[in-house]
Amino acid sequence: MSARTVSRRVVLAWLAGAGAPALALEPLLARPAPTGIDPRPYLVSEKLDGVRALWDGQTLRFRSGRPVAAPAWFIAALPATPLDGELWMGRRRFDALSAAVRRAEPLDAEWRRVSYQVFELPAGEGDFERRAAALQGLGGGAVVPVKQQRLRSNAELRQRLKQVVDAGGEGLMLHRADAPLAAGRSDLLLKLKPQADAEAVVVGHEPGKGRFAGQLGALDLRTPEGVRFRLGTGFSDAQRRDPPPIGATVTYRYRDLTPSGKPRFASFVRVAEEF
Repeated sequence: MSARTVSRRVVLAWLAGAGAPALALEPLLARPAPTGIDPRPYLVSEKLDGVRALWDGQTLRFRSGRPVAAPAWFIAALPATPLDGELWMGRRRFDALSAAVRRAEPLDAEWRRVSYQVFELPAGEGDFERRAAALQGLGGGAVVPVKQQRLRSNAELRQRLKQVVDAGGEGLMLHRADAPLAAGRSDLLLKLKPQADAEAVVVGHEPGKGRFAGQLGALDLRTPEGVRFRLGTGFSDAQRRDPPPIGATVTYRYRDLTPSGKPRFASFVRVAEEF
């Protein structure tokens, strides 16, 4: 899906509850960064393994639009300015974070470890570089503006990627510095990881054999481009006993693609919950 430019007027209308088109609810989503990319037109930040959340000045919502059941003290500390970012507990803490933010009744002890890492001003003005600069003045409490930096070469980009991954991070995000507000999957925002990842919809279950008899053997998946393939690795025993249902969207990692578009050496990561 191509990105759609979102006017500030449309976003403000939605934030005000004026029934703006659904595109204002859809965040900007990343495509994989090509090999050898020149990072100079981009602002580069760490890719955070968190949960996407949009703050409209009054309500904190998941990507699905459902309100986040955050503690009152957490919400009270957020500014009046609309924000887009990720709830985050730190590197390699996604499972704990996911459990915390999905609770109908939040636990203070868990939320004390959660920060709101913000990287976009949904009602901001100017290009992304200007909006990112404006974010730096909004930090405080749980709100942490994501650090953006300029890199001068692909070699410098790869060095930064290694630093992040060696420290337990997932990878890097590259956001065009001249990007307008936009929605949908787009080349305006790229992700760079040691292994590529993607999402696909579960369209069937293949029964297991041998020690997996009576359990899941593989998922039958369909990509957004319509490519069908089987995914049979990366599952825990519990996931094989209770696999993602048909219709669920899952995230998988892979090395590269075949000429027909099927992922090579694909492995299951998790159900891609939008909460």
